[in-house]
Amino acid sequence: MANAVRFVSGVDLGQNLAMTPLQEKFVRLKKEREAVVLAHNYQPREIQEVADYVGDSLGLSYEAQKAKGKCILFCGVHFMAETAKIVNPEKKVLMPDLNAGCSLADSCPADKLRAYLEENPGLYVVSYVNCTAAVKAQSDVICTSGNAERIVQRVPADREILFLPDRNLGDWVIQKTGRSMRLWDGDCYVHMEFTASSIDRMRQEHPEALVVAHPECTRAVRALADEVCSTEKMVGYCRNSSVRAFIVVTEEGMLHRLRREMPDKEFLAGPTDRCACAECRYMKMNTLEKALGALENLAPEVSLSKETIEKARLPIERMLEWSRN
Repeated sequence: MANAVRFVSGVDLGQNLAMTPLQEKFVRLKKEREAVVLAHNYQPREIQEVADYVGDSLGLSYEAQKAKGKCILFCGVHFMAETAKIVNPEKKVLMPDLNAGCSLADSCPADKLRAYLEENPGLYVVSYVNCTAAVKAQSDVICTSGNAERIVQRVPADREILFLPDRNLGDWVIQKTGRSMRLWDGDCYVHMEFTASSIDRMRQEHPEALVVAHPECTRAVRALADEVCSTEKMVGYCRNSSVRAFIVVTEEGMLHRLRREMPDKEFLAGPTDRCACAECRYMKMNTLEKALGALENLAPEVSLSKETIEKARLPIERMLEWSRN
C-alpha cells in the first residue's frame, strides 16, 4: 500500500495509511496540480484522509490565507470556499460541488440584511462565518464558533451588536459574555435535530461518558453538556480528559477525526429523536469522486467580484487579527 503523510490541524501525524486506489490517484493528482486540499471536520472520512489540513472554520481560514501552490481545493460548503477566495484572492479556489450550501447561510440573505440595517442604522454587525460573502461584506467583524466569545468581547462597549445568522450560537455567547445582542433568527438544521430528551437518554445509557456539544445546539441541549465548544476545541478537550468515552453532539463527520486521532478512546454519536446520528446533507454532497474530478478539470471554481472580495476581506482580517492577539 502507498504511504501518506497526514496533516491534521497542521500537525504531521506521520501515519502510514492504507489508501484505496481512488485515494492513491487523488494524492498523485494533488501533487501534479500543486494543490492544497483543505477539508472541514464534517467531510466524509475518505476525503479527510487525503486532505492536507482538516479543521474547523477558523483553522481553515488561516490555512487558506497562507496556502501556497497553484490552487486550493476546498472540501466543505460554499461559504467556506468563498472565505478561502476572500483571504487569498489570487489563488484559484476549487470545490468538489458548488451546490454544497448551508442552511445557516441561507437563513440570512444579503438583501434582507441590507434592508434591516437601513431600518436600524448604527448597529455593529458580528457575523458568524457561516454566511455568504455578500453578508460578510456588510459586516464589521466575522467570528467562528471557536472565537465568537472573544470577538464579541472586543466590540466597543458603546455599540449595539447585531449577531447573525445563528441565534443559538448568539445565545451561547450572551450567556458567556453577558453582552446584550440582537440575534438574527437563523439556525443549523443539523444541530436543531438534537433534543434534550435524546441526549438525556444517551447519558443514562452511558453514564461513564462525557457529553461535548457544539454551541449551535439549543440552550436545552447545551445545558446537558459537560463541555460546549467548537469542533477544534472538542479535539483538545477529549485528548486532555482522563475520561475514555464521549458523546459527541455535532455533525457525525467529526467522529472520523476524533477516532483517528484518539483510537484508544470511545466516541459515541449524539442521537437525535429520529436517528442514531446527524449528517449534514450539504457536507455530504462532496465525495472523493467529485474532489478528484475537480482536480482533473480544475473546476468548478469559486468566483467572487473584486468589490465583494475587498469589502468582505476587512471583517475577516479583523477577526484573524483579534484572534491572534
